[in-house]
Amino acid sequence: MIFGLFAKKNRNRAIVDRQYASLTSAARIPFFYTDLDVPDTVMGRFEMLSVVMILFFRRTAKSGISGQELAQEIMDAFFQDIDHSIRELGIGDQAVPKRMKKLAGMFYGRLESYGKALEAGDAPALSAALRRNFYPSDADAPSMDGLGGWMMRAQVALAAVTEDDIARGLLTLPEPGKKEQ
Repeated sequence: MIFGLFAKKNRNRAIVDRQYASLTSAARIPFFYTDLDVPDTVMGRFEMLSVVMILFFRRTAKSGISGQELAQEIMDAFFQDIDHSIRELGIGDQAVPKRMKKLAGMFYGRLESYGKALEAGDAPALSAALRRNFYPSDADAPSMDGLGGWMMRAQVALAAVTEDDIARGLLTLPEPGKKEQ
């Protein structure tokens, strides 16, 4: 009887894997790094993956139960991936929980600040938050308006994704286009 609790998770594994692969691929699109001022560093990649995950989670928060369950499994995969990456960077087992706690706090802070700006349709506030997070100690950092504009467009595109596509793990983010000024 208790094994029935795990059956749904196993059925979702292929869907979760497909959706997570799609999201991580979106975060790796070279255009973000070459044209939208995302730094091609470990932290820049974490920030970009966070942006993609935030857009996904904001969309699935408005989904039915199956979409929210999928989102939880993707969230678990995201943090497992971060844990694995930290270990690959050579962080010792004793320090991993502390680093994970810090990165999770960073992620949830970004979820809140980007979410407020996206909800309000406030492009300048979104760009400012992106700039603070992608370039925390660089007074001469780029504006991040291009990435902010893409996020605004992506949110609109994701609102049109059907619940069926979400439940099947077929949500895709729009390709970034030309650099916005």
